[in-house]
Amino acid sequence: MFKKMLKNERGLTLIELLAVVVILGIIAAIAVPSIGGIINKSKEDAVHAEALQVLDAAKLYVSTNNPTATTTTLTNDGANSNKELDEYLDGVGTYSITVNYADGKYSYADIEVTKDSKTVEYETEAKLRSKDTSKTPASGDSGS
Repeated sequence: MFKKMLKNERGLTLIELLAVVVILGIIAAIAVPSIGGIINKSKEDAVHAEALQVLDAAKLYVSTNNPTATTTTLTNDGANSNKELDEYLDGVGTYSITVNYADGKYSYADIEVTKDSKTVEYETEAKLRSKDTSKTPASGDSGS
């Protein structure tokens, strides 16, 4: 009787295996492009987070040093680095931020950060906080 049961046991046929491989191929074809998009989005979000760190470091620098120059540009881009923010940052790529001083108040503009070949640029602190990378047209430009 045991031999009779073994004869009735059947494995997967070649057609069934082929169907499984085709289904897995379709799933992979759908998943791979979306995973690439997720990876790019996460890199962009990481660079945005770096830009927020640069902004916070600039605020710490200002509160510590109280610069009174009308415009102070803080950069770390390799050759033209002044590295004032390096003590507040750890492992940020290249960056540039402009600190403006007027009427006893500081504002932060022209924030640019590059890391892992991704660059983000923000005109103002408000645009950085809202992730708005659009440029304001210069006066006389139509904006289109």
